Amino acid sequence: MQAQPVIIVLAAGHGSRFEGADHKLKQHFGRSTVLGATLAAAVASGLPVVVVARPDLADLAAGQLARRDVVLLEPDGAAADRSGMGTSIAAGVAARGDAAGWLVLPGDMPLVRPETFRAVAAGLDQSPVVYAQYRGRRGHPVAFGPELYSELARLQGDEGARRLVARYPSMAVDVDDPGVRIDIDTQDDLAHARHMREQA
Repeated sequence: MQAQPVIIVLAAGHGSRFEGADHKLKQHFGRSTVLGATLAAAVASGLPVVVVARPDLADLAAGQLARRDVVLLEPDGAAADRSGMGTSIAAGVAARGDAAGWLVLPGDMPLVRPETFRAVAAGLDQSPVVYAQYRGRRGHPVAFGPELYSELARLQGDEGARRLVARYPSMAVDVDDPGVRIDIDTQDDLAHARHMREQA
């Protein structure tokens, strides 16, 4: 069976900007949670999915992903950068090192449509870096070809993949999907995303 690009959903951050008793990824969203809805859309794309999660968030993936597809990161390990975005990306890529590329998506983006993942993944045939774009504005997911494995696997702390996006040729894939620009950092963001879901 030919290798496919893998979607890596990032769910190991602290979500410190969100004011609430529970983590933003645990917030109710439709019939699920924010992370649950994000994972459901990723799974519906038909591409393999891995979630990189803190232990206290891993249960949100139950019923959607096999245990082997949940990569756990301790948020308060010996290294201060243990739960940074770079660390999370590196862990997800390393867990699926034989993939035909990786699509990176923050776990707080539950409105990205399944067809968007497929469109971005298809772009890897033409460019080592591909990102979704809605009405001329860059969004997620961002995909990386297999030739970038060694650099992705070395990312650490909060050093995301922007440096790689800047260094290598990149290609925008225009999608009719406003969800590629909608993430949830605050209560207002959550209310807006819920409204968008209801209008869809």
